[in-house]
Amino acid sequence: MITNLQTSIDYLKGVGPNRADLLRKELGIHTYQDLINLFPNRYLDRTKYYKINTLYQNTAEVQVIGKITSFKEIAQKRGKRLVATFQDETGTMELVWFRGQKWIREALKTNTPYVIFGKANNFGGKYNMAHPDIELLKEHEQNLRSALQPIYPSTEKLSTRGITNRMMTKIMQNLFIETGGKFVETLSKNLLENLKLVPKSEALLNIHFPKDSEALFKAEFRLKFEELFYIQLQLILKNLIHKSKIKGFPFETVGEQFNTFFKNHLPFELTGAQKRVLKEIRADMGSNAQMNRLLQGDVGSGKTIVALMSMLIAIGNGFQACLMAPTAILSVQHYNGLLELCKDLNISLKLLQGSSKASERREIHEMLESGELDILIGTHAVLEDKVKFKNLGLAVIDEQHRFGVKQRSKLWKKNTFPPHVLVMTATPIPRTLAMSVYGDLDISIIDELPPGRKAIKTVHRYDSNRLKVFQFIRAEIKKKRQVYIVYPLIQENAQMDYKDLMDGYESIARDFPAPEFQISIVHGKMKPADKDFEMQRFIKGQTQIMVATTVIEVGVNVPNASVMIIESAERFGLSQLHQLRGRVGRGAEQSYCILMTSHKQSENSKKRIETMVRTNDGFEIAEVDLKLRGPGDIMGTQQSGILNLRIADIIKDSEILKHARLHAKKLLEKDPSLGHEENAVILETYRQMSKYKNIWNYIS
Repeated sequence: MITNLQTSIDYLKGVGPNRADLLRKELGIHTYQDLINLFPNRYLDRTKYYKINTLYQNTAEVQVIGKITSFKEIAQKRGKRLVATFQDETGTMELVWFRGQKWIREALKTNTPYVIFGKANNFGGKYNMAHPDIELLKEHEQNLRSALQPIYPSTEKLSTRGITNRMMTKIMQNLFIETGGKFVETLSKNLLENLKLVPKSEALLNIHFPKDSEALFKAEFRLKFEELFYIQLQLILKNLIHKSKIKGFPFETVGEQFNTFFKNHLPFELTGAQKRVLKEIRADMGSNAQMNRLLQGDVGSGKTIVALMSMLIAIGNGFQACLMAPTAILSVQHYNGLLELCKDLNISLKLLQGSSKASERREIHEMLESGELDILIGTHAVLEDKVKFKNLGLAVIDEQHRFGVKQRSKLWKKNTFPPHVLVMTATPIPRTLAMSVYGDLDISIIDELPPGRKAIKTVHRYDSNRLKVFQFIRAEIKKKRQVYIVYPLIQENAQMDYKDLMDGYESIARDFPAPEFQISIVHGKMKPADKDFEMQRFIKGQTQIMVATTVIEVGVNVPNASVMIIESAERFGLSQLHQLRGRVGRGAEQSYCILMTSHKQSENSKKRIETMVRTNDGFEIAEVDLKLRGPGDIMGTQQSGILNLRIADIIKDSEILKHARLHAKKLLEKDPSLGHEENAVILETYRQMSKYKNIWNYIS
């Protein structure tokens, strides 16, 4: 009989209520299942035994067989230490304990064979070992053990309360003894045979007590595949269920507005990628299911025109559309851009922000509810309860990672039926992360820039080259171009950031004096109206230099700006550097990005700068960023818990991830309800995981 793994950890031999309480609090272990899924961090080779006269000082841990011949207590500044003389046939060494002396003195016997394990230190020509792992040779030989010894995750509290690695290993052995090492198989026979995977019971035994490194490799592969397979299965199933259960409005025609715009008012020829993406969106919106699509495209790839044409399809079918942006600056820019594009179409657009006047709000609310307003553009203000649509058909969300899940779901609830949803991002998401985090969304990618755009030239300069950089700025301004100079913003030290910015502004003002040069300044401490005033001066070309913090990172569009200077570039993340660079290169002229740094840089920072100079490809940059920072950081704090994996690592195991997604997809294409006999084990495992909340819940 297979033990129920949902049994509380309190009942396992060697645990008891006190230890169970500690394991719950420190490691989140509540059940046998949680314990069996506590995988080792690393392994130690315990096959080799050393003689005392062959010891040498290094960082390796060693094991020695011998006997304790005597104990002594030595007084020191604080308390005392316990020292034991330990000997084998070749010599003697000392074992030292600084705490727990009473318990150790009572537990250990003299002239009895022990195996000790730890790091040997040489002090005054004699070896010693502090707080060694120590067990009776007789028990050591009987234990369920492996050549490679597991080292489990731990905390300071566990160690000080006596739950050492040796104790964890013992508890794990008890679990294997109680279960007989037999665990329910969680993958189908087909998968096991096709992929040559080892059975679940064998994988679990060899992950905790590996026979050798080959057995460990096979166990790791099997368990990583399984973890990623069930995540992918959940995400793909979620997408299928979404499409079958959540009905959308079928937009049967593209409509008059779309056709008129496409034939007569399109400002430029669409790229192949834009046409492909529009086709995908059109197919989604024409079906009975609600569209739930992520549109990725590098800065300047033309996502906005795709969003507008999608909104025109909604309007052509008698519905309203809205576009939500994370910042006031970006929402104003979208509004002005769409106003210009729609000027010859009979379409009503309005902008709603937190700072909108009460009279404007009233008018917008009335127009929305009567259906008179076609497109609403706004910030978080769009989510307020007072904002009600007559019939919202399409919601477009720009830079969607800036919005929390709750905020997005508020938008869905503004209709009886959820509107079609298009989320856009100019932050390229690495393929591995997109598969894991947005695996339940359909993904469209615009992967080519509009014709006539020149690649931005990026260079790295040290602070000592500043005079040459200023000469270059003067030359560009002479050609009637404009320049951004951006300073880092690290929230924790707003005072210092402000000082950096103001010092920089003053030195630039000295080198570029009025009236010959005009300078705008924008930072987070300014009132929105003042910020907007300065932005507008720069957009209209009344100022040639814009000194700013990262408020211009997202969405400011000034085609005449051809130089982006990033001060203290080593303090920025890769995706931020890439976003900032994307503020230039929007016109037909050659644009430049200059990364200014000090000579003192970390290895990671050197890698970031080198990557920026080497490539303009946002997806390549995102892959490097993922390797440097890890998934949690990239997703931002709102979604950082999203990849709380037990054994797999989506960066190191990206090949296994692709494999797992492919097999989950194939399986669901053949058997969408998992009703076939050969998939019964997969269906049951999936149900169990959902039931005990062990499945990883992703929300896109």
